Amino acid sequence: MKQISSRFSIAVHILTLIAIIPGECTGDLIAGSVNTNPVVIRRIMGMLKKAGLIDVRPGIGGASLLKEPESITLLDVYHAVEVIDKEHLFNFHKDPNPLCPVGKTIEASLLGELAEAQAAMEQRLKLVTIQKMLNQVHVN
Repeated sequence: MKQISSRFSIAVHILTLIAIIPGECTGDLIAGSVNTNPVVIRRIMGMLKKAGLIDVRPGIGGASLLKEPESITLLDVYHAVEVIDKEHLFNFHKDPNPLCPVGKTIEASLLGELAEAQAAMEQRLKLVTIQKMLNQVHVN
């Protein structure tokens, strides 16, 4: 089963870390926290910036949230990092046999069910904010 891109979880990690230490979060610091290449972090931060969720200072670096943590939902993050293709979470296999009773109807049969599943997931993501993520972080 193909999973949603890890860009989503990395983006939530980035936003939560920036909320904890605003202005001090450089790409290298975040990359160390995520334990990934700084290039990956810069790419995702670019997506978050384009979505209006963060501001990144050039030069010495450092990022800050452009919205309060309680107003950034996981759905905002989900859309910002483009985890789905063409607004559809689920894809269909190509060219099922039109002569087969299942092959000729499978897409139409599944389309509504999968749209409802995606809508339910997106509704849940709307309920969770970066502030909720912050509330779950244990900082010493």
